[in-house]
Amino acid sequence: MQNLKDKSALITGASSGLGVDFANILAAAGCHLILVARRLERMQQQQEKIQKQHGVRVEVIPIDLAVPDSPQVLYEKVKEVGMAIDILINNAGVGIYGDFIDIPWDQEKNMLNLDIITLVHLTKLFLKGMVERNFGYVLNIASIGAYQPSPFYASYAAAKSFVLNFTEALNYELRHTKVMVSALSPGVTATEFLQTAGQQKQTLFQKLTMMQSYSVAKIGLETMLKGKPSKIAGFGNAISMFSFRFLPRRMTTFIAYNAMKGG
Repeated sequence: MQNLKDKSALITGASSGLGVDFANILAAAGCHLILVARRLERMQQQQEKIQKQHGVRVEVIPIDLAVPDSPQVLYEKVKEVGMAIDILINNAGVGIYGDFIDIPWDQEKNMLNLDIITLVHLTKLFLKGMVERNFGYVLNIASIGAYQPSPFYASYAAAKSFVLNFTEALNYELRHTKVMVSALSPGVTATEFLQTAGQQKQTLFQKLTMMQSYSVAKIGLETMLKGKPSKIAGFGNAISMFSFRFLPRRMTTFIAYNAMKGG
Protein backbone atom coordinates (compact mmCIF):
# COMPACT_ATOMS: atom_id res chain seq x y z
CA MET A 1 0.00 0.00 0.00
CA GLN A 2 2.90 2.38 0.64
CA ASN A 3 3.52 2.49 -3.11
CA LEU A 4 0.15 4.22 -3.59
CA LYS A 5 1.05 7.46 -1.81
CA ASP A 6 0.01 10.47 -3.91
CA LYS A 7 -1.60 8.26 -6.54
CA SER A 8 -5.16 9.06 -7.63
CA ALA A 9 -8.09 6.64 -7.41
CA LEU A 10 -11.58 6.89 -8.88
CA ILE A 11 -14.20 4.84 -7.04
CA THR A 12 -17.71 4.37 -8.37
CA GLY A 13 -20.55 3.40 -6.07
CA ALA A 14 -18.71 5.38 -3.40
CA SER A 15 -21.61 6.49 -1.22
CA SER A 16 -22.03 3.26 0.77
CA GLY A 17 -20.84 -0.29 1.41
CA LEU A 18 -17.71 -1.49 -0.34
CA GLY A 19 -17.21 1.89 -1.99
CA VAL A 20 -16.81 3.62 1.36
CA ASP A 21 -14.36 0.98 2.57
CA PHE A 22 -12.30 1.14 -0.62
CA ALA A 23 -12.10 4.91 -0.17
CA ASN A 24 -10.99 4.75 3.45
CA ILE A 25 -8.35 2.07 2.86
CA LEU A 26 -6.87 3.89 -0.12
CA ALA A 27 -6.93 7.26 1.66
CA ALA A 28 -5.06 5.70 4.59
CA ALA A 29 -2.40 4.66 2.06
CA GLY A 30 -2.08 8.27 0.88
CA CYS A 31 -4.23 8.08 -2.26
CA HIS A 32 -6.12 11.09 -3.52
CA LEU A 33 -9.71 10.20 -4.37
CA ILE A 34 -12.55 10.94 -6.74
CA LEU A 35 -15.79 9.57 -5.31
CA VAL A 36 -18.62 8.87 -7.74
CA ALA A 37 -22.23 7.97 -6.95
CA ARG A 38 -25.75 9.38 -7.12
CA ARG A 39 -26.05 10.43 -3.47
CA LEU A 40 -24.14 13.68 -3.13
CA GLU A 41 -24.81 14.28 0.56
CA ARG A 42 -23.39 10.90 1.58
CA MET A 43 -20.28 11.46 -0.49
CA GLN A 44 -19.79 14.91 0.97
CA GLN A 45 -19.89 13.41 4.44
CA GLN A 46 -17.21 10.92 3.41
CA GLN A 47 -15.22 13.69 1.75
CA GLU A 48 -15.10 15.76 4.93
CA LYS A 49 -14.25 12.76 7.11
CA ILE A 50 -11.50 11.40 4.87
CA GLN A 51 -9.84 14.77 4.29
CA LYS A 52 -9.79 15.43 8.03
CA GLN A 53 -8.42 11.99 8.94
CA HIS A 54 -5.93 11.42 6.14
CA GLY A 55 -5.12 14.81 4.64
CA VAL A 56 -5.61 13.69 1.04
CA ARG A 57 -7.48 15.41 -1.74
CA VAL A 58 -11.04 14.15 -2.16
CA GLU A 59 -13.32 15.23 -5.01
CA VAL A 60 -16.95 14.15 -5.37
CA ILE A 61 -18.87 13.82 -8.62
CA PRO A 62 -22.60 13.04 -8.34
CA ILE A 63 -23.85 11.13 -11.37
CA ASP A 64 -26.21 8.28 -12.22
CA LEU A 65 -24.01 5.80 -14.05
CA ALA A 66 -26.98 3.75 -15.25
CA VAL A 67 -27.84 6.56 -17.68
CA PRO A 68 -26.54 6.08 -21.24
CA ASP A 69 -23.40 8.11 -22.04
CA SER A 70 -22.80 8.81 -18.33
CA PRO A 71 -19.29 7.26 -18.51
CA GLN A 72 -18.25 9.82 -21.12
CA VAL A 73 -19.78 12.62 -19.04
CA LEU A 74 -17.87 11.39 -16.00
CA TYR A 75 -14.63 11.14 -17.98
CA GLU A 76 -14.96 14.78 -19.06
CA LYS A 77 -15.67 15.88 -15.48
CA VAL A 78 -12.57 14.04 -14.26
CA LYS A 79 -10.48 15.88 -16.86
CA GLU A 80 -11.87 19.15 -15.51
CA VAL A 81 -10.79 18.13 -12.01
CA GLY A 82 -7.28 17.68 -13.37
CA MET A 83 -6.41 14.33 -11.79
CA ALA A 84 -4.81 11.54 -13.83
CA ILE A 85 -6.44 8.30 -12.67
CA ASP A 86 -3.97 5.64 -11.51
CA ILE A 87 -6.59 3.35 -9.92
CA LEU A 88 -10.10 2.70 -11.22
CA ILE A 89 -12.45 0.75 -9.00
CA ASN A 90 -15.62 -0.20 -10.88
CA ASN A 91 -17.68 -0.83 -7.77
CA ALA A 92 -21.01 0.66 -8.87
CA GLY A 93 -23.55 -2.06 -9.48
CA VAL A 94 -26.97 -3.30 -8.51
CA GLY A 95 -28.86 -6.59 -8.44
CA ILE A 96 -32.54 -7.36 -8.84
CA TYR A 97 -34.16 -10.17 -6.91
CA GLY A 98 -37.23 -11.98 -8.18
CA ASP A 99 -38.75 -14.14 -10.88
CA PHE A 100 -37.39 -13.05 -14.24
CA ILE A 101 -40.83 -12.69 -15.85
CA ASP A 102 -42.00 -10.36 -13.07
CA ILE A 103 -39.11 -7.88 -13.23
CA PRO A 104 -40.00 -4.73 -15.23
CA TRP A 105 -37.85 -4.38 -18.34
CA ASP A 106 -36.83 -0.77 -17.65
CA GLN A 107 -35.51 -1.78 -14.24
CA GLU A 108 -33.61 -4.73 -15.66
CA LYS A 109 -32.22 -2.72 -18.55
CA ASN A 110 -30.86 -0.09 -16.15
CA MET A 111 -29.21 -2.84 -14.12
CA LEU A 112 -27.54 -4.33 -17.19
CA ASN A 113 -26.42 -0.89 -18.36
CA LEU A 114 -24.80 -0.21 -15.00
CA ASP A 115 -23.31 -3.65 -14.37
CA ILE A 116 -21.97 -4.26 -17.89
CA ILE A 117 -22.01 -1.31 -20.31
CA THR A 118 -20.90 1.35 -17.84
CA LEU A 119 -18.15 -0.87 -16.43
CA VAL A 120 -16.74 -1.66 -19.86
CA HIS A 121 -16.99 1.95 -21.05
CA LEU A 122 -15.26 3.38 -17.97
CA THR A 123 -12.53 0.77 -18.27
CA LYS A 124 -11.98 1.68 -21.92
CA LEU A 125 -11.89 5.42 -21.16
CA PHE A 126 -9.44 5.32 -18.26
CA LEU A 127 -7.33 2.28 -19.20
CA LYS A 128 -5.78 3.95 -22.23
CA GLY A 129 -4.09 6.63 -20.11
CA MET A 130 -2.79 4.00 -17.71
CA VAL A 131 -1.24 2.03 -20.55
CA GLU A 132 0.34 5.19 -21.99
CA ARG A 133 1.90 5.94 -18.58
CA ASN A 134 2.67 2.22 -18.11
CA PHE A 135 1.20 2.26 -14.62
CA GLY A 136 -2.23 1.62 -13.22
CA TYR A 137 -4.75 -0.66 -11.60
CA VAL A 138 -8.35 -1.54 -12.43
CA LEU A 139 -10.50 -3.48 -9.98
CA ASN A 140 -13.85 -4.72 -11.27
CA ILE A 141 -16.41 -6.05 -8.81
CA ALA A 142 -17.95 -9.32 -9.93
CA SER A 143 -19.69 -11.85 -7.63
CA ILE A 144 -19.67 -15.51 -6.72
CA GLY A 145 -22.86 -15.46 -8.80
CA ALA A 146 -20.49 -15.31 -11.78
CA TYR A 147 -19.57 -18.95 -11.20
CA GLN A 148 -22.98 -20.58 -11.54
CA PRO A 149 -26.52 -19.90 -12.82
CA SER A 150 -28.45 -18.18 -10.01
CA PRO A 151 -32.26 -18.38 -10.08
CA PHE A 152 -33.95 -15.23 -8.70
CA TYR A 153 -30.81 -13.30 -9.69
CA ALA A 154 -30.69 -14.70 -13.22
CA SER A 155 -29.62 -11.65 -15.25
CA TYR A 156 -27.51 -10.18 -12.42
CA ALA A 157 -25.43 -13.37 -12.07
CA ALA A 158 -25.08 -13.58 -15.86
CA ALA A 159 -23.86 -9.98 -15.92
CA LYS A 160 -21.25 -10.78 -13.31
CA SER A 161 -20.09 -13.74 -15.39
CA PHE A 162 -19.46 -11.22 -18.15
CA VAL A 163 -17.48 -9.00 -15.76
CA LEU A 164 -15.34 -11.91 -14.61
CA ASN A 165 -14.48 -13.13 -18.11
CA PHE A 166 -13.96 -9.62 -19.44
CA THR A 167 -11.54 -8.81 -16.61
CA GLU A 168 -9.50 -11.99 -16.87
CA ALA A 169 -9.15 -11.46 -20.62
CA LEU A 170 -7.88 -7.90 -20.13
CA ASN A 171 -5.49 -9.06 -17.44
CA TYR A 172 -3.89 -11.40 -19.96
CA GLU A 173 -3.85 -8.82 -22.76
CA LEU A 174 -1.91 -6.43 -20.53
CA ARG A 175 0.48 -9.01 -19.07
CA HIS A 176 3.53 -7.30 -20.61
CA THR A 177 2.67 -3.90 -19.11
CA LYS A 178 2.63 -2.51 -15.60
CA VAL A 179 -1.15 -2.09 -15.73
CA MET A 180 -3.07 -4.62 -13.65
CA VAL A 181 -6.74 -5.52 -14.17
CA SER A 182 -8.39 -7.71 -11.54
CA ALA A 183 -11.85 -8.97 -10.60
CA LEU A 184 -13.11 -9.41 -7.06
CA SER A 185 -15.98 -11.85 -6.53
CA PRO A 186 -17.62 -11.31 -3.14
CA GLY A 187 -20.23 -13.57 -1.67
CA VAL A 188 -22.94 -12.24 0.61
CA THR A 189 -21.62 -9.02 2.12
CA ALA A 190 -22.99 -6.75 4.85
CA THR A 191 -23.99 -3.86 2.58
CA GLU A 192 -27.27 -2.44 1.25
CA PHE A 193 -27.20 -4.88 -1.69
CA LEU A 194 -29.99 -7.27 -0.64
CA GLN A 195 -32.30 -4.44 0.39
CA THR A 196 -31.67 -2.53 -2.83
CA ALA A 197 -32.19 -5.72 -4.85
CA GLY A 198 -35.62 -6.14 -3.33
CA GLN A 199 -34.90 -9.24 -1.27
CA GLN A 200 -36.62 -8.48 2.02
CA LYS A 201 -35.81 -11.73 3.78
CA GLN A 202 -32.33 -13.21 4.07
CA THR A 203 -31.95 -16.93 3.57
CA LEU A 204 -30.15 -19.15 6.07
CA PHE A 205 -27.28 -19.46 3.59
CA GLN A 206 -26.95 -15.69 3.36
CA LYS A 207 -26.98 -15.26 7.13
CA LEU A 208 -24.36 -17.95 7.67
CA THR A 209 -21.95 -16.82 4.95
CA MET A 210 -22.20 -13.03 5.22
CA MET A 211 -18.85 -11.22 5.34
CA GLN A 212 -18.10 -7.71 6.58
CA SER A 213 -17.64 -5.09 3.90
CA TYR A 214 -14.25 -3.86 5.14
CA SER A 215 -12.76 -7.37 4.99
CA VAL A 216 -14.01 -7.86 1.45
CA ALA A 217 -12.67 -4.48 0.33
CA LYS A 218 -9.25 -5.27 1.81
CA ILE A 219 -9.13 -8.62 -0.03
CA GLY A 220 -10.04 -6.82 -3.25
CA LEU A 221 -7.28 -4.23 -2.94
CA GLU A 222 -4.69 -6.86 -2.05
CA THR A 223 -5.73 -8.84 -5.12
CA MET A 224 -5.50 -5.72 -7.29
CA LEU A 225 -2.03 -4.78 -6.07
CA LYS A 226 -0.74 -8.29 -6.71
CA GLY A 227 -2.08 -8.15 -10.26
CA LYS A 228 -4.07 -11.35 -9.90
CA PRO A 229 -6.73 -11.81 -12.61
CA SER A 230 -9.46 -12.72 -10.12
CA LYS A 231 -10.18 -13.57 -6.51
CA ILE A 232 -13.15 -14.99 -4.62
CA ALA A 233 -13.54 -13.24 -1.27
CA GLY A 234 -13.60 -15.64 1.67
CA PHE A 235 -12.23 -19.15 2.07
CA GLY A 236 -15.68 -20.75 2.37
CA ASN A 237 -16.89 -19.04 -0.79
CA ALA A 238 -13.76 -20.10 -2.65
CA ILE A 239 -14.15 -23.74 -1.61
CA SER A 240 -17.82 -23.74 -2.62
CA MET A 241 -17.14 -22.28 -6.06
CA PHE A 242 -14.22 -24.67 -6.62
CA SER A 243 -16.36 -27.68 -5.72
CA PHE A 244 -19.00 -26.60 -8.25
CA ARG A 245 -16.54 -27.49 -11.02
CA PHE A 246 -17.11 -31.17 -10.25
CA LEU A 247 -20.92 -31.05 -10.22
CA PRO A 248 -23.37 -31.10 -13.12
CA ARG A 249 -24.51 -27.58 -13.97
CA ARG A 250 -28.12 -28.47 -13.25
CA MET A 251 -27.04 -29.46 -9.75
CA THR A 252 -25.20 -26.17 -9.16
CA THR A 253 -28.31 -24.33 -10.36
CA PHE A 254 -30.44 -26.30 -7.90
CA ILE A 255 -28.05 -25.42 -5.07
CA ALA A 256 -28.10 -21.74 -6.02
CA TYR A 257 -31.90 -21.81 -6.21
CA ASN A 258 -32.19 -23.04 -2.62
CA ALA A 259 -29.47 -20.68 -1.38
CA MET A 260 -31.26 -17.64 -2.84
CA LYS A 261 -34.87 -18.64 -2.19
CA GLY A 262 -35.93 -16.05 0.35
CA GLY A 263 -38.75 -13.53 0.28
